[in-house]
Amino acid sequence: MINQKTVAVFGLGSMGYGIARSVLRAGHRTYGFDVMDEPMERLADEGSLRGQPELVAEELDAAVIAVLNASQTEMVLFGDGGIVPKLRAGAVVIACATVAPDFARSIATRCAEFDVHYLDAPMSGGSIKAAEGQLTFMASGSHSAFVAARPVFDAAAERVFELGNEPGAGSAMKAVNQMLAGVHIAAMAEALTFGLTQGVSPAQFLEVISECAGTSWMLENRAPHIVSGDYTPHSKVDIWPKDLGIVLDIAKSARFAAPLTAAALQQFLAAAGSGLGGEDDAAVAKVYARNAGLDLPEIG
Repeated sequence: MINQKTVAVFGLGSMGYGIARSVLRAGHRTYGFDVMDEPMERLADEGSLRGQPELVAEELDAAVIAVLNASQTEMVLFGDGGIVPKLRAGAVVIACATVAPDFARSIATRCAEFDVHYLDAPMSGGSIKAAEGQLTFMASGSHSAFVAARPVFDAAAERVFELGNEPGAGSAMKAVNQMLAGVHIAAMAEALTFGLTQGVSPAQFLEVISECAGTSWMLENRAPHIVSGDYTPHSKVDIWPKDLGIVLDIAKSARFAAPLTAAALQQFLAAAGSGLGGEDDAAVAKVYARNAGLDLPEIG
């Protein structure tokens, strides 16, 4: 018999929806909130509770913030109808968006003024891992925050890296991860389309390079989307101008040059500017293909 908790997930995109389903599946009282009605209705059909954030906040043991960015995180927590002033003392905010470490530290301080724990807990793993309850969290915060968040992590995580008792460390590690992930996707797209100029088909590229030293997790995960011609979004192109922009802002504040990250960002910006922002991020390959006059596989 589990120690049942009351949990709300704010942001029911592919990652947040997976977290909400995992928490619900584990037997906790679960609310799901989003700006769109459809995912809330779908989650309710699977057994989640219905309510309004400002009315149920005082019930919550944990609030998972799986929104897009820092401004949305702040809006949920402290904007009009923000939940933090209404949360009971000892509740925990588990903040999962990619944000700058300074932002995480400032929000943690504001939460502490209401005796609310704050866990700086960005995540990785994608929509499939989220749906399976096997995400990886890069988390930092007080021991009490980790204890309060444990039921959520037990339901939604395969691995939780505890990176110290100071908020900001989780977001710093996520920035490092996103730097690599964004560069790797762009590099995969560049290499795959370069292969086309040499008579290497996308299918051959995937078969061979995935078994060679040039592979990466992103190559093995995203290249199949190009091979199949299916750009149904698991992670959208539009994510990367935001995330790599955050990375470069952090780098600038540290007076650290990051030329590979800057080059990758330009390719994602080109993809978004070409109307590909809503497609899977593997669609950055279309920018390379267009510029070189190459044809990528299509469905059917």
